[in-house]
Amino acid sequence: MGHFYVWKFQARHRLLTLLLLSFICATFIFLKSPLSLPTFTEDKPVAITKGNNKEKNLALTFNISWGDTKVYDILAVLKEHKLRATFFVSGEWAERHPHILEEITKDKHEVGMLGYRYQSYVEQDIEDVKKDIQEAIQVFNKLGFDHMTYIRPPSGHFNKEVIETIEQIGLEPVHWSVHPNDSENPGTKAITDQLIQEVNNGDIILLHASDTAKQTAEALKAVIPALRDKKLQFVTLSELIHEVSLEEELIE
Repeated sequence: MGHFYVWKFQARHRLLTLLLLSFICATFIFLKSPLSLPTFTEDKPVAITKGNNKEKNLALTFNISWGDTKVYDILAVLKEHKLRATFFVSGEWAERHPHILEEITKDKHEVGMLGYRYQSYVEQDIEDVKKDIQEAIQVFNKLGFDHMTYIRPPSGHFNKEVIETIEQIGLEPVHWSVHPNDSENPGTKAITDQLIQEVNNGDIILLHASDTAKQTAEALKAVIPALRDKKLQFVTLSELIHEVSLEEELIE
């Protein structure tokens, strides 16, 4: 009788072992299956909104679509503090002010574009969006910018179709992570306080260098030293997004 119980125990042990091995093999096969490994983006279009939040870098970016005076004040502040920024300009503005574009690049600032006419892309037919982008590319090519990389959709308005169109043309869509609404002139202190409080590692700051932004240059005089006191380093957009990791905004 004792041999019977021993055999029964051994049989049960072998059965449990077999079931465990089967489970392990099934799990391994399942994990190797492509269906169980969704990618981060799942092929959805994305817009760049922030850099690596583990690195103490940030990108200062400016939009320009109108005017020719305030940009000089901003360039002077940037030069005084010896930092480089990224300027997004509309093709129409660049066409009218090529000499200012030369001043921007002379100080080794980076240039991206806002399309040609600076009209919301989500309010236009997608074919008109394509024409606007291609027209802007032609203008920048004539001005010596043969390899434009970044585009910020006008007014920051975009959807899945717009982003897919931008990517098909070969450009990278860029948004932002911090924006103090400086073009509405809320007051130098309000702009300064918001930036000092909110900006952190990897942020892309949106400011304006159009003539509508009357308080931006003055705010920068306080913002730049304060952010440097937080051990943050100002870099161009290219430098920021080519770091190890990158946050992107998924477009549903």
